[in-house]
Amino acid sequence: MSSLLLLPGDGIGPEVTAEVRRVAERLTNDLVIEERPFGGASYDAYGTPLTDETLAAAKASDAVLKGPIGGPKWDGATQRHLRPEAGLLALRAGMEVFANLRPAICFESLADASTLKREVIEGVDMMIVRELTGGVYFGQPRGIEAMPDGGRRGVDTQVYTTHEIERVARVAFELARGRRNKVTSAEKSNVMETGLLWREVVTELHARDYADVTLEHMLADNTAMQLVRAPRQFDVIVTDNLFGDILSDEAAQLTGSLGMLPSASLGAPGKPGLFEPIHGSAPDIAGRGWANPLSTILSFEMALRWSLGRPDLADRLSGAVKAALDGGARTRDLGGSMSTTEMADAVLAGL
Repeated sequence: MSSLLLLPGDGIGPEVTAEVRRVAERLTNDLVIEERPFGGASYDAYGTPLTDETLAAAKASDAVLKGPIGGPKWDGATQRHLRPEAGLLALRAGMEVFANLRPAICFESLADASTLKREVIEGVDMMIVRELTGGVYFGQPRGIEAMPDGGRRGVDTQVYTTHEIERVARVAFELARGRRNKVTSAEKSNVMETGLLWREVVTELHARDYADVTLEHMLADNTAMQLVRAPRQFDVIVTDNLFGDILSDEAAQLTGSLGMLPSASLGAPGKPGLFEPIHGSAPDIAGRGWANPLSTILSFEMALRWSLGRPDLADRLSGAVKAALDGGARTRDLGGSMSTTEMADAVLAGL
C-alpha cells in the first residue's frame, strides 16, 4: 500500500482536490489517503500555516498533493512568517524538494484556446525544471529597514552554491535524455554574479557527465521572449527559483489556461515528492464550482509517475484527460460551461 497526504489548501483548493480523491478511488484500491489543513486553513485552525504534525506526516508519506493556498483574507493580517505562502516555503524546505518540474503541453484539441496562433503553439511539449530551495526566496539577509532620512529600504539576497546548481541541472539533463535530448539553461550571467556561476557550473557538469545532451545557454529575458515567439524550440529548460517562477507561469498560459498545468517538486531518490497545480486559490470563484480541476488531476498523474511507482496508472489517467478534452469537455477558463465536478466526471468516463 502506498500513502498520499492530501493538503486541500484555500479558496478553490478543497474543490479541486476533492475531485482528485474521486479519481484516485476509481483508479486504485492500493492508496491510503490522509487529509490535513494547510496554508490559511491551517492558520485559522492552529495559528500556523504548517504545523509540525503536518510536516511530519508529509515526510512520512510516499507523496504529497496540495491545493492552492492564500488569499486576501490573510494578506497583511499576519506576520510574514505566518502567512500561507511562508508555510509553502517551509514545506518545500522541510521535505527537501529542490527540483520543480513544470510541464507545458499543448493538447491538440486546446490549441485554439491559447492566446497565441495555432501555428505557433501547436505541438508544444516542454518541461521547465526550476530550482526550488535556493536563490532570492531563501537568501539572507532580507527584510525592510528604516533609513536615517525617513525612507525605508527593502533587501532580498540572491545566493547559489555549486552544489545547489549542479543537483538541479543533473535532474534536467537526465530528463532530457528521456525526451528530445536538449537542455536550455536560463540565467542572467551578463549582469548577475549568481547567473555567471550558474552558467559556469552547468557548463562544467555538461562537459563532465552529459556531453551527449545538447546544451544551450540563454539569458532569462530572451527566454521569456522566445517562449512566445517560437515555443517549440524548447525541450527542457533549467533555471533558478525566481526566473523559474516567472517563466513557468508564462509557459502555462501558452497552453490555454493556468488551470491545465500541473507540477512536481522532487528531492533525493526515495524521498516523497510534492505535487501541486500551478494556479492560485482564486478566492473570487471559490465555492461556485467553476474551477478547472485538470491541473490538480494532472498533478496526481505526476505523483503516480514520479513518487507512487505506478506509471501504468499515470498513463491511463493522462489518456482519460486527453479523451475528455477531445470529446469537448470545457470549463469556463477554456471557453466552456462545465462545472468542476462535471469536468472530473468527463475524466472518470474516460477511465
